[in-house]
Amino acid sequence: MKTSTKDQITGSFHELKGSIKKGVGNITNDRNLKAEGTAETKAGKVQQRMGRAKETVAKLKGQLSDLKKA
Repeated sequence: MKTSTKDQITGSFHELKGSIKKGVGNITNDRNLKAEGTAETKAGKVQQRMGRAKETVAKLKGQLSDLKKA
């Protein structure tokens, strides 16, 4: 599995986990858990974006190598 795909999957997992923590923090009125959930959600989004960026760079690299061959 490519690292870009792993980053996207892991990011999605962290985003979901953060959303759950945030929800539980809201229900239990626990500000620390809510803040931790918010942070983990944002970290998951960043990791997903990094995965997409890696994928884009890999595609561009492939296109450049194709241009050099032509």
